[in-house]
Amino acid sequence: MNSDYKILLVDDEPDILEFLSYNLKKEGYAVCTANNGKEAIVVAKRENPHLIILDVMMPDMDGIETCRELRALPGLKDVMIAFLTARSEDYSQIAGFEVGADDYINKPIKPRVLISRITALLRRGKSTAEVNQKMDLGGIRIDRERYVVVQDGKEINLPKKEFELLALLASKPGKVFTREAILDQVWGGEVVVGDRTIDVHVRKLREKLGEDFIRTVKGIGYKFEF
Repeated sequence: MNSDYKILLVDDEPDILEFLSYNLKKEGYAVCTANNGKEAIVVAKRENPHLIILDVMMPDMDGIETCRELRALPGLKDVMIAFLTARSEDYSQIAGFEVGADDYINKPIKPRVLISRITALLRRGKSTAEVNQKMDLGGIRIDRERYVVVQDGKEINLPKKEFELLALLASKPGKVFTREAILDQVWGGEVVVGDRTIDVHVRKLREKLGEDFIRTVKGIGYKFEF
């Protein structure tokens, strides 16, 4: 039931908050709100929502910085975060995904589309939580429950998207994951990002873990080997 899910809305425009709150409550979701990034962090820690819809352009602390701080909090590492923005520039989306966003929702948005996107995000969050929680592979231990990666006894700190990409590839060693599958399972099928985003995340993982684990299959995608 939708009432089992709590959604935090963050926007500095009262009209937007009212519009979103009305439509989500009408669908049965529990809703809490914040008017800025600093307030969002306080409310998120108190309410522990399943999903945070976060405006990008806000005074004092913008959505990018707010997302970065939320992801640094242990209790909120796995909460789904979607940016709500009127901006569609690639650099804005890439910046958002770099700090751990799960999706982008562009303004203006129709209520039916909004509900569809939220349903998909919450479903994805649930399925992600059900994936094998601990994996030990060639000197690398991946603990999905704690969002921790340990290599040769040393803990490696990974941003959320890097962690999810590694966990996906490592879930089936030797299997080639196409770019389309990676986008769908890590970023969500409705998110429009370029190949460059995947390549950047793979490059950063190789810098932290070494070159030997993630193999490029030219023209297709990536696989994990050990």
